Amino acid sequence: MNESIPVTLDVDHGTAKLMPDVDRERAWLLTVDGAPQSYVDLDDPAHLEFEYTRRLGHVLDVVAEPGRVLDVVHLGGGALTLPRYVEATRPGSRQEVVEADKGLLELVAEHLPLPEGARVTPHAADAREWLEKAAADSADVIVADVFGGSRVPAHLTSVPYVREAARVLRGDGVYLANLPDAAPFAFLRSQLATLATEFEELVLIAEPGVLRGRRFGNAVLAAGHHALDIAALARLTAADAFPARVEHGASLRRFIGGAPAVRDEDAVPSPEPPDGSFGIG
Repeated sequence: MNESIPVTLDVDHGTAKLMPDVDRERAWLLTVDGAPQSYVDLDDPAHLEFEYTRRLGHVLDVVAEPGRVLDVVHLGGGALTLPRYVEATRPGSRQEVVEADKGLLELVAEHLPLPEGARVTPHAADAREWLEKAAADSADVIVADVFGGSRVPAHLTSVPYVREAARVLRGDGVYLANLPDAAPFAFLRSQLATLATEFEELVLIAEPGVLRGRRFGNAVLAAGHHALDIAALARLTAADAFPARVEHGASLRRFIGGAPAVRDEDAVPSPEPPDGSFGIG
């Protein structure tokens, strides 16, 4: 885009807006029905504006040695912020992006094109349905950042869904998820218990104020069969403008407590955010 002119378009699942950032020449905020979805700087794709996105980026930084090419599946596309980040930090990585809103994919492709040569393949499909058809042992990382409106869909919260994610990941692969919740964290705790049915190692990253029950917010979960570099991850998250805590091991097991894993028949969407939590005025 050569001019900083907002773009508004009705897509499959709402009204999408691309709004220019007055402080960064080629940076754009994507909202759908007023809720912020993505922030992209076309000149600096390694810049991650949203706090939770930076935390996902920190995990992507420590899952393998710097620069190593990865096979990454992104469930939820938005403006392709994290695919751009992976391409910038791990050029040549093969990435699949699964986004249910075909109209949104087309909007982003037209106005926020990917760098030439990026190995990013978009798929207009339901995340779980696509995952069920994907090849086993085909991904190093799965990033789940899927929202129907402002809530994570129920069918992406259950044991059968997690089983499919584990099947698609390689033995040393890592599953990442962005999940919203607030005290007493019934949803978040149940999601950790659900991930524990397939993965031995769990990590939670969140702002201290959220974990203390002071406000509704996002938490990043990481799961795998092998431990992440917790020390490196803690350093990265502590250096952010809004530092986060990294919980794992015994403290995380205490946090989960007796929360049950989620069956398909019991699955519910993530909690409705309080008014004003994520909206743009």
